[in-house]
Amino acid sequence: MKITVDMVKCEDHGQCVFAAPDVFDYNDDDTLVWDSEPSEGQRAKVTHAAAVCPVSAITIES
Repeated sequence: MKITVDMVKCEDHGQCVFAAPDVFDYNDDDTLVWDSEPSEGQRAKVTHAAAVCPVSAITIES
């Protein structure tokens, strides 16, 4: 699984961080960071994170 986040669309609502904290986080500069290739065990949480993103900035590729 590969994750991309469109940082032009992203408005830093943080819903992805709440949905999948092992995959998405904020760095010290309050910029969103993420594991671009998380394990398959994270798929459900990542799928939920993409679904709750209010601006649909998260894309998941198999």
